[in-house]
Amino acid sequence: MRNRRLPRGLVVAGALVVVGLAYGVVAPGPAGGADGPQSQQVEEGRKLFAVGCSSCHGAHAEGGTDGEGRQAGPSLIGVGAAAVDFQVSTGRMPAAQTNAQIPQKPPVFTEQEIAALAAYVASLAPGPAIPAPEQYDVSKVPQAEVARGGELFRTNCTACHNFAGRGGALPNGRYAPSLMGTSPRNIYQAMLTGPQQMPVFSDDVLLPEDKRAIIAYVVSLQQAPDPGGLPLGRLGPVSEGLWGWLLGIGLLVVVAVWIGAKVPRVKPKPSDDD
Repeated sequence: MRNRRLPRGLVVAGALVVVGLAYGVVAPGPAGGADGPQSQQVEEGRKLFAVGCSSCHGAHAEGGTDGEGRQAGPSLIGVGAAAVDFQVSTGRMPAAQTNAQIPQKPPVFTEQEIAALAAYVASLAPGPAIPAPEQYDVSKVPQAEVARGGELFRTNCTACHNFAGRGGALPNGRYAPSLMGTSPRNIYQAMLTGPQQMPVFSDDVLLPEDKRAIIAYVVSLQQAPDPGGLPLGRLGPVSEGLWGWLLGIGLLVVVAVWIGAKVPRVKPKPSDDD
């Protein structure tokens, strides 16, 4: 009886099937499936973005235009989760209208919704991530680092934010906001992403430890007492002297005028010639 050999193609196909089955048995599964928590958060963020953000930033965050072809909102591709967290948690986004400066206001979204929006935008392209708590926690920063942070702040920030962190005016209707009510997390994210007209202080420009030192200094300004009562912009004798002149000298002038008005005028006696 003649020996029959299986076709070579059939043997190769069978071997591939066996190897594939073996790999499927022994290979480790993926860390998270398509329906994992991260994917669910991104999907939730996509839905929130479609409702609250797409009218300005485009259906896919590519940027949008108004009815006259002007830019309504910039592209968010590559801005990262940190930019979204900063803008939405401070209430600057969604913006009621596009002005030269978008002011801070109470946030519209909850913390969970903000995290979902940030996760969705972060899934579109790489960008700055939300900093970890240890990056902006300054509770244990020594006083020497606070002093160093003051030097860095005066070098890089006082031109806009004032040396006391109280903010200041900028050209074309813009302004640098006060830092007195800003959280350490958002100070770090602002340096990392450069919102509005603020420049970006990346880790190549300011090291993470430099950012933490600056935050420590700003927190020290926020917690500084005002033994004299009102802070008066923390301008020292300039503002105090101004108020002294306006109130003190002004009050003296008012009192002098009042006294002069109350003193009866004495008519001169007629002379003998009269």
